Amino acid sequence: MAFSNILLIDDDDDDQEIFLAAMKDISNTFTCTVAFSAQIAFQQLLAGEMIPDIIFLDLNMPIMNGKQFLSELKKNEALNMIPVIILSTSAHSATIQETKELGARDFITKPASFKDFRNILQSILD
Repeated sequence: MAFSNILLIDDDDDDQEIFLAAMKDISNTFTCTVAFSAQIAFQQLLAGEMIPDIIFLDLNMPIMNGKQFLSELKKNEALNMIPVIILSTSAHSATIQETKELGARDFITKPASFKDFRNILQSILD
């Protein structure tokens, strides 16, 4: 697998639980760190406290939202090569386009079924 050290930034407990369950279902070889706040995650990344292979990022969070986080990450020379996948309930084409212009590798609209979500994650992580 191309990615083993994964960072999920999402302030919703239920979404975190679903993500972690899907990751466990895919493989036990992943190290998955969860951050409840984009602002705190960004500070930890800047401090070198964690350097993930890939970041899964929610858009709707307080203080620093996903777009702000993505924009700041991509401005930072030491961090801008970390691929970022947006996870959102949105399917709005303008939002998808904007995040890709900011540097997101991909945009996943959260599917309704766990199986579909698991399959999407597996296709990204293989």
